[in-house]
Amino acid sequence: MTEAQAREEICRVGRSLFERGYAHATAGNISVRLDDGGFLITPTDACLGFLDPARLARLDAQGRQVSGDRASKTIALHTRIYAAARAFDAQTACVIHTHSTHCVALTLQPAEGELLPAITPYFVMKVGHVPVIPYHRPGAPGAAEAVAQAIARYGAQGTPLRAVMLERLGPNVWHDTPAAAMATLEELEETARLWLLSSPKPAALDAAQIDELRAAFGARW
Repeated sequence: MTEAQAREEICRVGRSLFERGYAHATAGNISVRLDDGGFLITPTDACLGFLDPARLARLDAQGRQVSGDRASKTIALHTRIYAAARAFDAQTACVIHTHSTHCVALTLQPAEGELLPAITPYFVMKVGHVPVIPYHRPGAPGAAEAVAQAIARYGAQGTPLRAVMLERLGPNVWHDTPAAAMATLEELEETARLWLLSSPKPAALDAAQIDELRAAFGARW
């Protein structure tokens, strides 16, 4: 993907997420890692529904801004995600963060460990484990460190992550392209919605069902 294509795709994905309610106001951000090792990221306080390709922040491989509007403060977290995730998925090239309603709602309830059990096959296949990162203020260096540690820990166990959940803030998801990252976010948010709407809560898929998904689809659970 060229830089020009990446700029257009960031804006297309941002608009789609905003128009369908996965992002609101000026919450959330999208970044792409370019072939030269540099980055594009949405500007600070930008609305994902009204992005201008020419005004996206351009950073070099060291994370220093070289052009565009001022980069979102979450670039530090995004660069840590790329560094950690690419050890297990070398093509990782897009990170999306939103404050998606149902995901955030789950972290407002007493819980620890992971955001959701394995309640649907597509959640297992398309998202996988989603560890909850304890609350840090937005932009806190400690959050980036905790996310990087989680990515390394799960990857070493043979279950590389595609997403983490920042308590009270929202999910960060990553994949090879903006379209693939958006699909991961959609599946995560819809699974959270299903969980919140279900009463009583459904049982998780059992070990044999998970093994079948691993064998048939390469699910990482």
